[in-house]
Amino acid sequence: MTTIQWAEPARQVLFEQWLTAIAGDQQLATSSLQLASSDASFRRYFRIQTTTGQSRIIMDAPPEKEPLGPFMHVAQLLHEAGIPTPRLLQSDVDNGFLLMDDLGQQTVLQYLAPEYSTKEAYPLMLQSVDWLVQMQMRTRADVPAYDHAVLMREMQLFPEWYLGRYRQATLSDSQQQTLHKTFELIAANNLAAPQVFVHRDYMLRNLMVTPADAAGAAQISGVLDFQDALHGPITYDLASLLRDAFHSWEEDFLLDIAVRYWEKARKAGLLASAPELEADFGEFYRAVEWMGLQRHLKVAGIFARLTLRDGKAKYLEDTPRFLHYIRSTASRYRELFPMLRLIDALENTQKTEAFSFGRL
Repeated sequence: MTTIQWAEPARQVLFEQWLTAIAGDQQLATSSLQLASSDASFRRYFRIQTTTGQSRIIMDAPPEKEPLGPFMHVAQLLHEAGIPTPRLLQSDVDNGFLLMDDLGQQTVLQYLAPEYSTKEAYPLMLQSVDWLVQMQMRTRADVPAYDHAVLMREMQLFPEWYLGRYRQATLSDSQQQTLHKTFELIAANNLAAPQVFVHRDYMLRNLMVTPADAAGAAQISGVLDFQDALHGPITYDLASLLRDAFHSWEEDFLLDIAVRYWEKARKAGLLASAPELEADFGEFYRAVEWMGLQRHLKVAGIFARLTLRDGKAKYLEDTPRFLHYIRSTASRYRELFPMLRLIDALENTQKTEAFSFGRL
């Protein structure tokens, strides 16, 4: 256990007491404990072996910052829906420790790196689409609403953290009004979509993979990082998948995946409450892009906050990707031109030329 670094000695004591107490029943080889990963939150993950040769994952989630309740609740919802998630084996909810199954050591994004071949990615993307449709059809929406207030609060991270604190920009009253009007327009468009269970970070970095072997192709083996799920726009998780936070795919590849999802969602009846999206792929893709724009604004702000507040500078390296996503989408729709001009002025960037697959 000495290989793990702890910022708080008292928390280390609590952890070691808990691990020692469960080690016998769970057949854990405590000497095998090692850091597996950390994420953008305050959570950490350890990997530990059992005395029978199996691998387990331990989540370290400080309860005052990352309570275990939402994770455990959503894990149960996804399990009921038949979506593979880690099996929860032992927990200390009060102190924020959780033992669970290990779904593997590679995410889909890691598996595809560094070549990111679309030929290799295509079947895995289709699998992710199949799982997404299943998740939206079968998962009980027993989670909070992804409503107007949440959408607006998330977009406000962009002017607060990216423009204000990172770019050190002071917005005029007119510029603030431009952003507010645009954010209201984006939120209204997003809330017009059918409402379903939303994972909220459904991307290849949060899908685990069983690598290909002589017997067949690689297979997605499980879904992670679902604790922030909400009930909201059906377009959100597809937008997360297509406009990945850590890798940019070519537009024609994304259109192919989007069409496959659209066809499956229509067949499943998921778009029945929005006839214009069900009947016209152009309208549907427009809705996905507008939903993606909301996410891009939010994530650009979050990545700036992770750097400035939390000291996690690596996330800021991907911020240019999100600025490109924002500007590309904004350049496709006239209603978004005022925000595009504002961002171009603050970023001192050139006009983006982009073709619209939706409706100008």
